Amino acid sequence: MPPSLSETLIALESGALSAQSHAESVLERAAERADLGAFITLDPEALRAAARRSDARRAAGQAGVLEGAALAIKDNIDTADLPTTGGTGALKGPAAADAPALARLRAAGALVAGKTNLHELAFGITSNNGVFGPVRNPHDPALIAGGSSGGTAAAIAAGIVPAGLGTDTGGSTRVPAALCGIVGFRPTTGRYPAGGVVPLTSTRDTIGPMGGSVADVALLDAVLAGQSSSPALPDASVLRLGVPRRVLWEALEPEVADRCEAALVSLAAAGVTLIETDPEDLWADDAAASFPIVLYETMQELPVYCAARGVDFDALMAGVASPDVRAILESQLGEGAMPQAAWRAALDVHRPAMQRNWAAWFATHELHGALFPTTPLRARPIGADEVVRLNGADLPTFATYIRNTDHGSVMGVPGISLPLPGAGLPVGLELDGLAGQDRALLAIAARLEVILAH
Repeated sequence: MPPSLSETLIALESGALSAQSHAESVLERAAERADLGAFITLDPEALRAAARRSDARRAAGQAGVLEGAALAIKDNIDTADLPTTGGTGALKGPAAADAPALARLRAAGALVAGKTNLHELAFGITSNNGVFGPVRNPHDPALIAGGSSGGTAAAIAAGIVPAGLGTDTGGSTRVPAALCGIVGFRPTTGRYPAGGVVPLTSTRDTIGPMGGSVADVALLDAVLAGQSSSPALPDASVLRLGVPRRVLWEALEPEVADRCEAALVSLAAAGVTLIETDPEDLWADDAAASFPIVLYETMQELPVYCAARGVDFDALMAGVASPDVRAILESQLGEGAMPQAAWRAALDVHRPAMQRNWAAWFATHELHGALFPTTPLRARPIGADEVVRLNGADLPTFATYIRNTDHGSVMGVPGISLPLPGAGLPVGLELDGLAGQDRALLAIAARLEVILAH
C-alpha cells in the first residue's frame, strides 16, 4: 500500500521526507499511471514551486497541519492558479479565486497535485467524459472508476496521491470510493464553506474528502470544517447500528451481498449491536424530492456560475460532449423542464418529511448509524453509460448506482463509504448518520474500519 496521508505527514514532519521529494514522487506516479485518465490538468513546475515554498515554511517554523501534502482536487472545484473546467469544453482557464474550502486546505499547507477528471459537469456516475476521456479503474482499466469524482478516487487508489477532494450531489464521493476501494465521505450539507464549485444544486452539492483511510478523511474534514476536536473511537459494544433491509439491501449483485453480509457477521462478532429495522415513508418522498431539486436548481445556478466565469450558457451547452449529460440538460430547455411547483414541493414537503422520519427512526431505536451497501453492484465496463446488467436485468446506469446513496444526499446527512476486505473488485459498505454528527460518525467509521480489517 502507498503511504497514507497521515503517514506522509509524519514523514514530512520528521524530516524523513521533504515536500519537494514528495511532489516528485507524485509526478512520477502520475506519469506511470497516465493511462487511468485520472487528471485533466497537471502543472509539474507549479507543483514543484509550491513544494519549495512549503519546505521553506517548515524550515521557518511555520508549518501547517497539512504542510507539504499533495492532494488531488476535482476539476469542478475552483482554483485561481490552475484551470477549472468542470470536465466540459467551454469552461477554460483559472477561476478568479480558490474555492473557500480549498483555500482552507492551502492555508494549512496542502499542495494541489493537479485537477482530476470527472463525469462531465459532475452530472453522472461513470466518469466516462466525452471531452477528456474516461477515468479508468485502477483495479481493472477496462472498468469505470465511478463518478462523478472518478479521477480523485482513481488517483488515490492508484497511489498517485494520498488523498484529495471530490464533490457529492447524489453519491459522487461515495460511489467512486466504493468502486475503487478507498474511503469517501459526504459531510452534512453546509458543513464546509460554500461557493467556488461548478454548481448543480446548492441544496444538495457539497465538497467531500476522499482518502485511503478514515483517519485521512477525518483529518481533511477537520481542516475543511475548522473543527479540530474529535471523539475517541467508541467501543464496539456500545454501538447500535441499523440495518435497513428494505430497498437498500435488496437486488444486490451476489458478490456485493456476500461481502456486505460477511461484514455484518464480523461487526456482530466484535460486539456491535445490529438492529434490522427500516425507516418509515422514506422512498416516496425521496422520489418526489430527488430530481426535482437537482434539475430545477441546475438550470437556475449553472448559468449564474457561467456568467461569473465569462462564459455564455449557450456556449456551455454547445460544448457538452457526453451524450448522457447533453440529454439531461436539453430535457430542461423546453416544455419538459422541471416545474417550479415540483421543486417547491420537494423543498417544503418531501425533503423535510424525509429528514423528520430519518431522525425519528434514529431516536426510536437509539441508533448511532445505518449500514448498507454503498452500491448495489461493482464496477462495470466503460461505455455502459445508459444501461447496466444486474442479476439478469438491464437497468438504468445512473439510477442503479445512486440507488443507495441518493436519499442521504437529499436529506443532507453525513455518509461514508468504507472498502470491504476480500478478493476481486472492490465493494463498499456505507455508514450514514444524523445531520451535524459528522465527527461522531467518523469516529464510528474508524472503529468499524479496525474491526473489518481483522
